[in-house]
Amino acid sequence: MSEKPWYKFWPSAVPKSIDYPKITLPQLLERAVSGYPDNTAIIFYGNKISYRQLGAYVDAFASALQDMGVSKGDRVALYLPNLPQFVIAYYGALKAGAVVTCCSPLYAERELEYQLSDSGAETLIALDMFYDKVQAIRDEVKLENVITTSIPDFLPGIKRLLAPLKGIKKHPCPGSEDMMEVLKNYEGSVPKKVEVSYDELALLQYTGGTTGVPKGAMLTHYNLLVNAIQAAHWLFTAETGKERFLTVLPLFHIYGMTTSMNAPIYLASTMVLLPRFDVEEVMKTIEKYRVTVFCGVPTMYIGIINHPRVTKFNLRSIKACISGAAPLPMAVIKRFHELTGGVLVEGYGLTEASPVTHCNPLELDKVREGSIGIPVSDTEAFIVDLETGEKSLPPGEVGELAIRGPQVMKGYWNRPDETAKTLKGGLLLTGDIAYMDEDGYFYVVDRKKDMINVSGFKVWPREVEEVLYEHPAVKEVAVIGVPDPRSGEAVKAYVALKEEYEGKVTAEELIEFCRERLAKYKIPKQIEFRLELPKTAAGKILRRAIREEELGKA
Repeated sequence: MSEKPWYKFWPSAVPKSIDYPKITLPQLLERAVSGYPDNTAIIFYGNKISYRQLGAYVDAFASALQDMGVSKGDRVALYLPNLPQFVIAYYGALKAGAVVTCCSPLYAERELEYQLSDSGAETLIALDMFYDKVQAIRDEVKLENVITTSIPDFLPGIKRLLAPLKGIKKHPCPGSEDMMEVLKNYEGSVPKKVEVSYDELALLQYTGGTTGVPKGAMLTHYNLLVNAIQAAHWLFTAETGKERFLTVLPLFHIYGMTTSMNAPIYLASTMVLLPRFDVEEVMKTIEKYRVTVFCGVPTMYIGIINHPRVTKFNLRSIKACISGAAPLPMAVIKRFHELTGGVLVEGYGLTEASPVTHCNPLELDKVREGSIGIPVSDTEAFIVDLETGEKSLPPGEVGELAIRGPQVMKGYWNRPDETAKTLKGGLLLTGDIAYMDEDGYFYVVDRKKDMINVSGFKVWPREVEEVLYEHPAVKEVAVIGVPDPRSGEAVKAYVALKEEYEGKVTAEELIEFCRERLAKYKIPKQIEFRLELPKTAAGKILRRAIREEELGKA
């Protein structure tokens, strides 16, 4: 790799190039199990699971899946929040030779049905609380096996007994296998060896990509392994066998999967699992378990520094934090450092790159305000012209951010046309508009497409618009993102009603209509009625004009 401008500011303890082992993710876990069997792999509300125990659970689950007929290349879907069961099912499925696809717990039925159908998943591991949605679509998809599990299953004794008093109980799931029974029945089993190469498919991770239709990014074992190692090395203070990662980012999301599950396993370190982000609970957890690494999104760090009782907690165990998914204000970086002593920096990634491609160095004097940082080890980044995506632009010029590196996907599942648009000339075109300064730091200034960022979750206007068009009263609709103090952006819909419905349909009715069909974060927060929407001469609705009008109001 030739000398790059960002090498002048390269973090002193991070290698520019790494010798990655050519192994699969299950083999990565096996290394941690054999090298650090007594280390704690997972802490879940006080229940500690060692690497030896985790390895045994994974073997048992892989054996069970094989006996259920799961074979090499079959897709296994996970529909779970952050629980020990997610880690077990993920690595168990991969060890059985399967390809994993992760479904968001926030999905509505139609979204779940789409992903299961598109991926061709025949096996699903779901939380019992989500089972009603699974049953509702089961006849529409190809599911042969459904395994369910419950939040209390891995709680320590007394907490498990008290869970029903807090309303956390097992839900009946007729027609499914119970995961705890499966693990018990296969205890001590060793799965049949499946020959899977490091460069074969491991994950179909669904994303809107550079268009609004969800597509499965095809990520190999090597893509995911490389990115976990790149992330671990960037956290240059991290010591193998000694770190405690706060795993509160959702593991079904590629950012959480890489930085908060695969990277800790590479480091034979501990994942302190939390199923959801609650500021007070997070601060208590950091203090109690002496958390050292915490990857998150800006709203999490903002929530902590603004909490009225933040100084009552000892957060000084924190060494390093990486924030992604949205811009991170410099004031937050500085205040977080004052409160914890740890270094918090902004990074950048996308599903198609497993996801991490850029990060500010974890040295405060090398952090640039407003910048996503510099490319991580073995990664190159370019700004290319917007018209062709082929001409590299000089520092300071705005164009499309393009990436080259070993973490970049193979393409989109069954979407050769979309793959060809996104992977061009050996580069991954990100769809983000950016520029690079003279020192090699990158800055994202806009989105090429119209994606809305709600607390780090991608919302594609077209998807919301299609749902609103299903309502009989809607004639025209345009959806954009508007600034929101809590989530960064919120979804706003502009609706023109059919003449016969004017004055007869309320915004709340349309929001309720969306609530039944979309994940919570995709539901419009505001609906504004218009007699007509701005259009091009060809009749295409101009989202851009609406966005500019909204910005003018702001």
